[in-house]
Amino acid sequence: MALVVEDGTGLSTAESYISVADASTYHTNRGNAAWAALASDTVREQCLRKATDYMVAMYRNSWQGCRVDDDQALDWPRSGCVVDGISVDDDIVPTPIKNACAELALKVASGDLYADQARGTVSETVGPISVTYDVNSPQRVRYSFVEAVIAPFLSVTGSNSAMMTLKRV
Repeated sequence: MALVVEDGTGLSTAESYISVADASTYHTNRGNAAWAALASDTVREQCLRKATDYMVAMYRNSWQGCRVDDDQALDWPRSGCVVDGISVDDDIVPTPIKNACAELALKVASGDLYADQARGTVSETVGPISVTYDVNSPQRVRYSFVEAVIAPFLSVTGSNSAMMTLKRV
């Protein structure tokens, strides 16, 4: 099935913030050869769907403003979002949001973005190798570049755990 990309109208069927073509241009411009090395556009579409799903799950309660339509599938477009004192148009998906989706899609290609968590390991020894984990470190992988790119679009009062992570940085 063809990827349905949000076009700024609040589609009820949207599956991604960015198209395969735009994500490919983004990665080509940055020399990310791993994106071009993926088996097909079908695989790229799957990665973009998963990246978008991750963004919705992680940031839904943290974005500034509100969705423009109750029936829209994704969190963007939004109304009431202000970045650097300028209101973001409520009929677009901002370029930084698209770029973050492209970044996460590349990461999807090498594994889950938010894998199930098991009890943290405090110490483990296997033969001559010993590992001890910092009890204060996060249990999930943090995508620092993505978090920095989208930070201006997040509410300072967001209740989402990802936002809480951003506040502690």
